[in-house]
Amino acid sequence: MKRIGLLSDTHGYWDARYEKYFSPCDEIWHAGDIGSIELAERLNAIRPLRAVCGNIDGGELRRLYPTTLRFKCEEADILMKHIGGYPGKYDRSIAGTLFVRPPQLFISGHSHILKVIYDQTLNCLHINPGAAGKQGWHQKRTLVRFVVDGREFRDLEVIELGE
Repeated sequence: MKRIGLLSDTHGYWDARYEKYFSPCDEIWHAGDIGSIELAERLNAIRPLRAVCGNIDGGELRRLYPTTLRFKCEEADILMKHIGGYPGKYDRSIAGTLFVRPPQLFISGHSHILKVIYDQTLNCLHINPGAAGKQGWHQKRTLVRFVVDGREFRDLEVIELGE
């Protein structure tokens, strides 16, 4: 069993509450638009960080983090990409991969819109944690925590950080 802290679209913005909410986790996953190497290092100092680079990430972040990341957590197959869309409207850059070899969990960011949707067609859970940073048009800053237990996902929490 692993407890996961998930965020996206920080755009380099650090909130001290990241540490409060992610300290109880085993890993932190960032779905792109990290914004600065310093922010990635601070998250990694709390718990091990898995991340993908987003469209605003350049230089060293692109060298450290891939555009697409596929990995196992417990027994679950996880796929993460910053620009990925959501069920019924997947981005064409990832749609082929999703339909040929669907994961159990697909994570994306980019839209700044929190979404948790089960895709019946792919038998896959999709999570977009919204945006944790201050840059963008979103009304609320959000984080997500959940548990991966074998191939199951449970105890999902949405944490609102405010405007």
